[in-house]
Amino acid sequence: MEKSMVASAQGGAWWTLGMAMRTKSFFLGLAIFSSLLQVAIEASSWWSLGMNHMNPMNPVQMPEVYIIGAQPLCSQLAGLSQGQKKLCHLYQDHMQYIGEGAKTGIKECQYQFRHRRWNCSTVDNNSVFGRVMQIGSRETAFTYAVSAAGVVNAMSRACREGELSSCGCSRAARPKDLPRDWLWGGCGDNIDYGYRFAKEFVDARERERIYQKGSYESSRILMNLHNNEAGRRTVYSLADVACKCHGVSGSCSLKTCWLQLADFRKVGDALKEKYDSAAAMKLNTRGKLVQVNSRFNPPTIHDLVYIDHSPDYCVRNESTGSLGTQGRLCNKTSEGMDGCELMCCGRGYDQFKTVQTERCHCKFHWCCYVKCKKCTEIVDQFVCK
Repeated sequence: MEKSMVASAQGGAWWTLGMAMRTKSFFLGLAIFSSLLQVAIEASSWWSLGMNHMNPMNPVQMPEVYIIGAQPLCSQLAGLSQGQKKLCHLYQDHMQYIGEGAKTGIKECQYQFRHRRWNCSTVDNNSVFGRVMQIGSRETAFTYAVSAAGVVNAMSRACREGELSSCGCSRAARPKDLPRDWLWGGCGDNIDYGYRFAKEFVDARERERIYQKGSYESSRILMNLHNNEAGRRTVYSLADVACKCHGVSGSCSLKTCWLQLADFRKVGDALKEKYDSAAAMKLNTRGKLVQVNSRFNPPTIHDLVYIDHSPDYCVRNESTGSLGTQGRLCNKTSEGMDGCELMCCGRGYDQFKTVQTERCHCKFHWCCYVKCKKCTEIVDQFVCK
């Protein structure tokens, strides 16, 4: 009898232990799944709205998504956080211009880095730039800034053009230094509205993420928010007064002036300069970003900041997201970053000949067209090994 009771007790203990282990394994698996799901969510980005502009099935470009009873637009857009989806539901007519802003930022990034080892290449998924954006580098800082700037630019212009129901022409105050006999009016770019909505939408993703104070993730949030703001402020600070003359036979006896966005290339150039002088930062004990080297002047809200060293962009690396420079065109005669020595990272380069066709010998004919011939030439090109 005692033996059977002992055996029963031992069996119960083993059953309890087995259940405990299975329960622990279940919760461990659930935790791993949740973390992987969080990584997948964070890997996608609202930048993907700017990647489908050539795709006729892009939901933002489809008029039928606004029809009552159709599948909601916001549920079809990949890469939006919960806060961004809420804004999408409230301001559906804004989403097309969010996409245009993202597209503008991506194109400008690729222009500014066209001669660099990292050339702002995009990948074929909703992260847009791939794993390289998971590193808090200078390049990441520039990307966040220029994309936020692109949204300000697109939204401000859409307001001026009457494309949005919640905003119109700029209501900016008359500049104090504008001559008295010049009129302040016209229909300027609504930079105030563009700035406010861009801040609300772009920063929503960062502000709804919660991490332990002092963690690496919390420092990335602070870095991203800082660089988003630097991009928006660059657009704001470069906006200027534009004027148009009125008068008999172009006498310009009267001028009407308004606030106008700068060409976005100027914004890109300004942010590229900020990239070159970006400040390395770290978290202090209070959970704030501070400069690594305290001998330098601390960065202002207009400057770019980063927390990680840039990865090696010379070779392809799946873990960092670097695509490497193999196969990139280089300039044999240049000593800059586009030169074969630096671009190819000392690996050497291959030379090949290619045929280029371009318009030439163009003549103006009365009236009124230009006629050109087509000229072909064989040119040498150099590609990194």
